[in-house]
Amino acid sequence: MDMETKEGMIKYVEQVSKTNNWILNMDSNTFNDLIDGLVENKRRLGYQSCPCRLASGKRDVDRDLICPCDYASLDIQEYGACYCNLYMREDFYETIKKDYVLVPERRPAEKEKAVLEFFEK
Repeated sequence: MDMETKEGMIKYVEQVSKTNNWILNMDSNTFNDLIDGLVENKRRLGYQSCPCRLASGKRDVDRDLICPCDYASLDIQEYGACYCNLYMREDFYETIKKDYVLVPERRPAEKEKAVLEFFEK
């Protein structure tokens, strides 16, 4: 699948959600914005970095942010959705009964600092 196209990225996130027994955000505007961000990051960086976080452009630094990010499973378990609200627990809409939940940032501060340092150079 060509993840540098919207169609390819949609297939990718559908496969990820199916593999993990998650669902995808049902709000078409939110979903399309997130897919567009993933495609843009894939084209620009060479990997599908989380569209809701600042990426350095250095794969080794951003490895934890490659979608689905390293924090998605814990976020979905605890809050019902990942940080971006792209991936959601299967029963999200029946139990959470919201369109969107605020998920606190789990990424360690030192990783955020490393990204900012790349931009300062």
